Amino acid sequence: MSAVTTLTLCWRIERRDGVTFGLTAHDRDLVVDGLTYRAAPGMTPSAIVRDDTLDAPAMSVEGALSHAAIRESDLLAGRYDGARVAVFAIDWERPGAAVPVASGRIGAVEAGRGSFAAEVLGGEVRLEAPVVEATSPGCRATLGDRRCRVAMRGRRKVVRVVAQEGERLVLAAGAGFARGRLRWIGGANGGLSAFVVAADAESVTLEAVPGFEGTGAFVELSEGCDGTLATCRDRFGNVANFRGEPHLPGIDLLTRYPGA
Repeated sequence: MSAVTTLTLCWRIERRDGVTFGLTAHDRDLVVDGLTYRAAPGMTPSAIVRDDTLDAPAMSVEGALSHAAIRESDLLAGRYDGARVAVFAIDWERPGAAVPVASGRIGAVEAGRGSFAAEVLGGEVRLEAPVVEATSPGCRATLGDRRCRVAMRGRRKVVRVVAQEGERLVLAAGAGFARGRLRWIGGANGGLSAFVVAADAESVTLEAVPGFEGTGAFVELSEGCDGTLATCRDRFGNVANFRGEPHLPGIDLLTRYPGA
């Protein structure tokens, strides 16, 4: 008589908005290290190939959108973009030491016809990133980060959205919030953030239309910077930390003069 396997796969998903939950391919919930892994028998991973090369492994996970933990609206809103995923096998009869199978972050996500498919990119993907920064006339730092070092105290504020007109939100802002960030604190968009393309005293324009209606919700606005040396000098007094090369000749040098 052949032995019946009692192994099952589990997924631990940590979203960037701080939400962590678990799913398992088993037909009933499991508790592993204090986290309940909800039964999701329809979750199926693709084949996972591991070798001794540095090629970035990729895996896709498919499942049904009927599970309460994964909703189509959340997928389309981007809540799972960049989420950390750990896949492991475990004995469902005696949950103990887990056997790691794969880990990475969620890349492309597709949803439709009651199901979804998500690409999981392995950690080796980071090895494909450039090791040295390319030169640029503009600053490559983000306002307030460890390279910029501009103190953000007093450069953020919480306001309520009065009205929403597509990607334009009516609220008390200011021109200084252009090219900054907007983070939703409440409402259906809570936990999501967006890039501010333009701003004035009465509104901000986002890079894309929010996934859900945001009228009445609170948001946190953070000031932005256009990355020019003049702004860094005149507005922030932070030239010592400017991360650009505005005076370095570029490939357009020959086109600056007539007859070149």
